[in-house]
Amino acid sequence: MGNLVAIVGRPNVGKSTLFNRLTESRTAIVSDQAGTTRDRQYGHVIWGEREFSLVDTGGWVVNSDDIFESEINRQVEIAIEEADVILFVVDIMNGVTDLDDSIAKMLRKSRKPVLVVANKADNYDQHVYAAEFYSFGLGDPWIISSANGSGTGDLLDEVVRKFTKDDSEDLEDIPRFAIVGRPNAGKSSILNAFMGEDRHIVTDIAGTTRDSIYQKYNKFGFDFYLVDTAGIRRKNKVTEDIEYYSVLRAIRAIENSDVCVLMLDATKGIEAQDLNIFSLIEKNRKGLVVCVNKWDIMEDKSKESIAYMEQTIRERLAPFRDFPIVFASAITKQRIYRVIEEASHVYENRHRQLKTSELNEYMQEAIAAYPPPANKGKFVKIKYVTQLKESQIPSFAFFCNLPQWVKEPYRRYLENKIREHWDFTGTPINIFMREK
Repeated sequence: MGNLVAIVGRPNVGKSTLFNRLTESRTAIVSDQAGTTRDRQYGHVIWGEREFSLVDTGGWVVNSDDIFESEINRQVEIAIEEADVILFVVDIMNGVTDLDDSIAKMLRKSRKPVLVVANKADNYDQHVYAAEFYSFGLGDPWIISSANGSGTGDLLDEVVRKFTKDDSEDLEDIPRFAIVGRPNAGKSSILNAFMGEDRHIVTDIAGTTRDSIYQKYNKFGFDFYLVDTAGIRRKNKVTEDIEYYSVLRAIRAIENSDVCVLMLDATKGIEAQDLNIFSLIEKNRKGLVVCVNKWDIMEDKSKESIAYMEQTIRERLAPFRDFPIVFASAITKQRIYRVIEEASHVYENRHRQLKTSELNEYMQEAIAAYPPPANKGKFVKIKYVTQLKESQIPSFAFFCNLPQWVKEPYRRYLENKIREHWDFTGTPINIFMREK
């Protein structure tokens, strides 16, 4: 949990293709034109029993005509500072360039685990060209082809071997809540409001300059960890892209939590950066509570205004709509303890187990009322449903004769019927179709 891998290299060496390959997505735009990736991309990778986050960066350039050069390079530097493992991608056909040498020099100074990835080796005859990359002094090059996937399995094996043990494994088995959001949304203020009184109850459990810190909250009948990444950084790094830095920190906080409290600024509403952080919560399948902060300074606090803002938030985060929204103020402490109550309730919902008999009785009626659509004259018959045990989030297996024909709209129907009858507010649900 909480491991972050960064892909760095000069332009047009195949970083985005590798990102798409490892995340099994098409998120990053791939083009033969150098400098296509200017914005950062975040993805989630599952390999064996390990999970980690992957960050794709723009190509490192020096003295180019690109007006975004300094911005791209600064984001590369931040990614290197925050990453646990760095994938240094080079082009096996072009060999070592001056830009490659300058990146290698920067990586040697970082003292981070670095894997030199010799990309674009589309056939075995090209493997011999990788020998010159030993000149970087960064160890053996890993020869791969992002385009066809050869060598990427061995590369992933080595990546997960580089991960160090997560200190959070030694923590008590109690809920972990992360407070995340864009800069100036009030994360620090609400943490201070939670922890400001009776500070002797707060215990720093674990944390390094890069990892999350766990603060134990044990009062008013609650017992949980607050996962906090704010303020843990070296003071000499003061010129970075604050937005980018906040997302990298949010990745760590989200991965090390059970429930995420997404802080929104009531004066600004929900913005693109909020959606980026929500997408990280969604990809990691974490519980969600939305806290609309700074409600005390809003002029219009009518029921109509609250209803309008709630509707706007749910529409922007659709199709996931079943989550609590709390209008609070960290400064006046208005409703901040309701945030804790809702987060605790979402945590309980994540671990809710239903009786198989009650589940089948209700769901068979829902299925009979609206059966799956027929396909080529054949009908899908769902005979039985059960909740899977020991899953991270509530997961349900529906056994039927033709599972491959049950499409996403009908899965959503089944999920909605479950949510209508049982309380799973704030937590995602998995729906699996299995052959009878």
